Amino acid sequence: MTVRDALNSAMREELERDKDVIILGEEVAEYDGAYKMGFAGIAVGAAMAGLKPICEFMTFNFAMQAIDQIINSAAKSSYMSAGLVSVPIVFRGPNGCSAGVAAQHSQDYGAWYASCPGLKVLAPYNCEDCRGLLKSAIRDPDPVVHLESELLYGQSFDVSDEALSSDFLLPIGQAKVEREGKDVTLVSYSLGVGTCLAAAEELSKLGISAEVINLRSLRPMDEETIFQSVKKTHYLVTVENGWPVCGIGAEICARVMETDTFNYLDAPVLRVTGADIPMPYAQNLERASYPDTHNIVTTVKMVKNIQ
Repeated sequence: MTVRDALNSAMREELERDKDVIILGEEVAEYDGAYKMGFAGIAVGAAMAGLKPICEFMTFNFAMQAIDQIINSAAKSSYMSAGLVSVPIVFRGPNGCSAGVAAQHSQDYGAWYASCPGLKVLAPYNCEDCRGLLKSAIRDPDPVVHLESELLYGQSFDVSDEALSSDFLLPIGQAKVEREGKDVTLVSYSLGVGTCLAAAEELSKLGISAEVINLRSLRPMDEETIFQSVKKTHYLVTVENGWPVCGIGAEICARVMETDTFNYLDAPVLRVTGADIPMPYAQNLERASYPDTHNIVTTVKMVKNIQ
């Protein structure tokens, strides 16, 4: 099953299960539907009226035009109404680096949305993530931002029989250890998880056993899974395709520093991030702008003080 099929099947099942679930957004059912502010506002109003909209953006880069509806209307309404107004809505679409679409279509908004109280922010990696998290998001009473990697849409993953069930759900706020290890902890989300798994395979050839954590959820973040892993491995490297300043990796570093987990570290936490520039259009520069296996392996060697 491809990631695209996993997402489509999850939405189809939820539409069949609950008559209040609707889909609207850019070029849904009809071409030339790129009116972000309008349909985002309609979706928020529909959610307040009792429906459960799935609001689809062609890319989260241009969801910025609808940021007022996402943050000020969707995220804050429950708090501002003392819980009287519920906004059960899912904002979904491709996020982060793509291929050949340059700076205005390639930004990772994970850290932006994860900084906002009132939102739940998900960033799935494989098909089971996509099915379980999207279905949970649709059933959630609060606004959820579901960030998908365009580069993963066509990628195929094995799917368990359990994950194919129409009742399959993954809890929001729970990370998954994708690969167990004892020498270093690698933490990432979405596309970065695959890069970490490839790096872990390379590191194993060097005798380094890397544990790979798939965050799945950026807000709420499962910090306890990270803490327990670091207490076991004593080394931590975070990986993300977004920019380094105020990123998810920086947030993880802060949380580790603020708890007794810091006492278990044998070296400073290191981050592997996207380059601190707008995404270039040239293919060679584009590929050099977000982390690859070599970057992660080199960083692990650095944190482990291996020449």
